[in-house]
Amino acid sequence: MAEPTGTTTSAFDAIGGEPGVRALVDRFYDLMDLEPAYAGIRRLHGTNLDHARDKLHWFLCGWLGGPDLYVQRFGHPRLRARHLPFAIGIAERDQWMACMGQAMSECGVEPALAERLTAAFFNTADWMRNRGG
Repeated sequence: MAEPTGTTTSAFDAIGGEPGVRALVDRFYDLMDLEPAYAGIRRLHGTNLDHARDKLHWFLCGWLGGPDLYVQRFGHPRLRARHLPFAIGIAERDQWMACMGQAMSECGVEPALAERLTAAFFNTADWMRNRGG
């Protein structure tokens, strides 16, 4: 994720480093488990979310400008290829976005940063779509 010109603080640092990213990811998956509005994306995951939590945490650390924990473990993320086995349409994209937006809000992500992240997340989530509707 590119940083805006003139800033020296990465999104990773602004979110609180690894503990902040972990809190965001944990809240995201907690909400996915708790909120009926996110049942569609919850069904795409296995019964246990621990592996998904770790992978998203490791990925976001690097994507936000921190250590490349995901790449160190697995190599290039190949996001689209890794998501192709799952039916992802507009509804799933929108549920993912709503869940992440709620998680960012509840974790106190600064509004300007949340706005930037929302735009970047949307581009990535939309690119993951592999079916209509």
